[in-house]
Amino acid sequence: MESPVMNDASAPNRALVADPDPVRLEETVAALISAGFLVRTASDAASLAAALESGPSDVVILDNELRELLPRNGAPVLLMLDPEDKLDVAALEAWRIADFVYKGQAPDFRAYRALVLIARSAERMRRRSEAESLRESLRKVSSAIRSTIDPGRIARHLVDGIGEALGAEHVWFTTFPDARVPQVSAEWNAPGREPGVLPPELADEIALFELAERLWAEADVQPLPKGTPPGRALPGHPGGAGRHGDAGSPSASVVVPVGEGDLVLGIIWIARPDTAHEWTRAEIGLIQHVSGNLAYGLMQSHLIGAQQQVMYKLQELDQAKTDFLTTVNHELRTPLTSITAYLDMIRNGAGGPIPAGAVRMIDVISRNAERLRRLIEDMLTVSHQDTSGDLQLSRVNVGTLLRLVVSTLQPLADSRSLSLTVEHAAGTVTVQADEAKLEQVFANIISNAIKFTPDGGHVAVSSGIASDPGTVPSVVVRVEDTGVGIPETEIDQVFTRFFRASNASTAAIPGSGLGLAIAHDIVERHAGKLDIESGLGVGTTVSVRLPLDTGS
Repeated sequence: MESPVMNDASAPNRALVADPDPVRLEETVAALISAGFLVRTASDAASLAAALESGPSDVVILDNELRELLPRNGAPVLLMLDPEDKLDVAALEAWRIADFVYKGQAPDFRAYRALVLIARSAERMRRRSEAESLRESLRKVSSAIRSTIDPGRIARHLVDGIGEALGAEHVWFTTFPDARVPQVSAEWNAPGREPGVLPPELADEIALFELAERLWAEADVQPLPKGTPPGRALPGHPGGAGRHGDAGSPSASVVVPVGEGDLVLGIIWIARPDTAHEWTRAEIGLIQHVSGNLAYGLMQSHLIGAQQQVMYKLQELDQAKTDFLTTVNHELRTPLTSITAYLDMIRNGAGGPIPAGAVRMIDVISRNAERLRRLIEDMLTVSHQDTSGDLQLSRVNVGTLLRLVVSTLQPLADSRSLSLTVEHAAGTVTVQADEAKLEQVFANIISNAIKFTPDGGHVAVSSGIASDPGTVPSVVVRVEDTGVGIPETEIDQVFTRFFRASNASTAAIPGSGLGLAIAHDIVERHAGKLDIESGLGVGTTVSVRLPLDTGS
């Protein structure tokens, strides 16, 4: 098959002549040799096939009778026809480069047409190479645009990349005021060139927007011819309205809209040197492709920037809330400490005998002071959850810890006539944990179960070992109650700080909505998992799963 590879410019052109007429074949060969060609010949199908296999040619001169034997998309083809032959245009179009001559025309004319075909092929290859080079350059521009979310850098990548890729004199880009993109402008000037001056079509800001809007609606660009008188200096370069670079007259330029959906977002102006060729369809198409990436990049930049600002504001608010909680809790702790201290002194008789009617009131004050103390501790825990530092890990006996927590809460269960039971796994079961924080987890969960279980109900605490295939052995502690339960639609929210189930609020059951949020956070920090199953009016089961200490 003939190859389209061209010879070195200093080497002779190579021609393959296939003609069954020996006289015409000899005349054609002589004309080609006289024009500096190296020539190979063929006179029939077999010799043509052999010649095609023997090496590439820069042009093939072919008798029409042998046309069907020539592969497509090979070297340029000059077809020789008889005057009475009907020209098969489709056959010509099947070859990469093709032309025809009549057999009666002079042999020198065949050599001349062969040279024209070679020149056309070389020009086509040059343009293809330039287009591929431009495509690669603008692909890098698009990649650079997508690599950042900074609007200024996006605009800079655009004007620098387009200016260098297209060999431009000036590139200017600006966005219009729009809530979807940041307001940004950028300019590029070729080395040694003065700042550009906008053509009069772009000199008025309102006219500029209207032009961009029209071009975007029509999916078009606006070439501006050479010799267009200058309009206004580019923004940021006052006093330049009388010149255009250092060339003395405006270059050919093009205006490309930038938009998304139905709305135009900005505009690109590109000025070429006076010596540059006219804008090609490939160049315009590639610039439009880059403008599409530009619009997407700017919109993403604006969106991400807005999200970051919201995130920063939320972080500031969260820090302010944490600082506020810390300050308030500190201020609450001081008087509360004084209240509990004086209550203890009164109970110890420091103020004299306590009247019988006052004992009950003192008990109420004491219980509520304790409740307030726990609330303050919970709020402090929440405010420090994200900054409280590392866990103080040690080997913790789960059974011993549960017995301690249950014994502490037994008086609360007794005051409600509740049955509070605890069952442990056989043997010693330990986990690596921060004992104080793990105690807080179980205290919160069990006290919640007691608080939300009506008088006369039952709370059961149990522990066991789960060893499912393919999983790490775990300790599972379950707290089951016969309480009011949680509405199904609210179960996913119970770990949210300050959230309280609607039925708890309706029943005026006291609480801060922090206990489970704190427990969930502590369990996760221990690489564990906390799950809740609940049925409204049936009860709730809270499961805590922690990795088993296999060294026990």
